[in-house]
Amino acid sequence: MKDLNKIEQEVIKSLDKSLKEGDVLEIKNYYLGRKSGVITYLLKSIKDLSDGDKKKFAPQIQSLKEKTEKMIENKLKELSMSDISFKDLTLPNKKIRHGSLHPLTIVERKIVDIFTAMNFSVVDGPEIESEWYNFDALNIPEFHPAREMWDTFWIKKDYKKKDSKKRENFLMRTHTSPVQVRFMEKHKPPFQIIAPGRVFRYEATDASHEVNFHQIEGLMIGESISMANFKYIVENFLKKFFGDDITFRMRPSYFPFTEPSVEIDIKLPNSDKWLEVMGAGMVHRNVLKSAGLNHEEWQGFAFGLGVERFAMLYYGIPDIRLFYAGDLRFNRQF
Repeated sequence: MKDLNKIEQEVIKSLDKSLKEGDVLEIKNYYLGRKSGVITYLLKSIKDLSDGDKKKFAPQIQSLKEKTEKMIENKLKELSMSDISFKDLTLPNKKIRHGSLHPLTIVERKIVDIFTAMNFSVVDGPEIESEWYNFDALNIPEFHPAREMWDTFWIKKDYKKKDSKKRENFLMRTHTSPVQVRFMEKHKPPFQIIAPGRVFRYEATDASHEVNFHQIEGLMIGESISMANFKYIVENFLKKFFGDDITFRMRPSYFPFTEPSVEIDIKLPNSDKWLEVMGAGMVHRNVLKSAGLNHEEWQGFAFGLGVERFAMLYYGIPDIRLFYAGDLRFNRQF
């Protein structure tokens, strides 16, 4: 009973030296163990003391027990909040989650890599576009029925530029095709480019439609470019993207900025269903004229594809809305 203070100091020193949860639990068992703990033994010995000693030492022993319990509890909390791991060091550590690329970014980069390997340059254009570049320069003048093919987000109507008599309407671009006109205005052929970017459509959202999505526009202009060149390019691209077992076909279609126009369908391996993936055609002479090129000297083809469409086919994703839901469970799969 004379060593109660000594026992308390021993507990304090032992806890100060403890760096692991296991060490603290050993100290707890040594002093407070139900069968052989030092303090537990003292508590059991109280019944053998005289009445006078019981009154004197019982409160001190109980106080020592409570102090020891509190010190052990505090030490465990302290260790649990530190950076030291108290688990078995032979066990694997927790997996650290790193940031990852969005599936649309992965697919767009894959497409861009394929075309740049075929000597295509990558160019960019504004998302807020003028009516001239988005429609007029692409052979879709005002009141043309073809404008109904695009549901448009208009931004500002009848805007007059400074030092200009021309009034322009602005909109969120409905396709990446305006980039080809902008590029042709400033560069002399021959050239071959692709223009990745986001486009916007004012339409209802469902499993296959979104108000914004991504396209990649392609353009090749030269002195004797033909549909045969396009067939070679698109066949190489599709086989490099989907694999050599891909089957594709070109069927007649209509786009105001190309003539003739075609749509590209593919048939994936182990499937008998044709899927539309791309629109294309020879650049219309009116588009060349709008860009300041002589259609008697230069000709070429243009094409456009949807990144979301390719990503859905590549990964087997059934709903375009999953790309924009912000669900990390979905994004972490890629």
